[in-house]
Amino acid sequence: MPITLYRKAHFNAAHRLFRKDWTDKKNNAVFGKCNNPNYHGHNYELIVGLTGEIDPETGYLIDLKTLKDIIVEEVEQPFDHKNLNLEVEEFKNLNPTVENIAVVIWNKLRKRLESKFEISVTLYETPRNFVTYTGN
Repeated sequence: MPITLYRKAHFNAAHRLFRKDWTDKKNNAVFGKCNNPNYHGHNYELIVGLTGEIDPETGYLIDLKTLKDIIVEEVEQPFDHKNLNLEVEEFKNLNPTVENIAVVIWNKLRKRLESKFEISVTLYETPRNFVTYTGN
């Protein structure tokens, strides 16, 4: 019987939404105040979901300490209190939209978690703006 387990985490980060190959006028028209050349920040809330079968020996889907440690290593440490555009390698050439950040997080977690798990990443940029990515 499949079950889904969730772990919440958070990080604070700055970013700027823009494309280097666009003019300032076009960047401002598309990204508005999120194109601020001095960057702006968010208090991101992350919810990671794992779906799979309960281990009959342990009663766990996964040890939550293991999941917590992976999230800390793959997301919190590299992203927290960073300028995503300047300090996080994945965003050197990728616009750090909430959509792209969620996909990057999903890919980082996919590499660390057993393939038997389905993974979902829900990322809140603000309390009202969020995305969910499941790898599909």
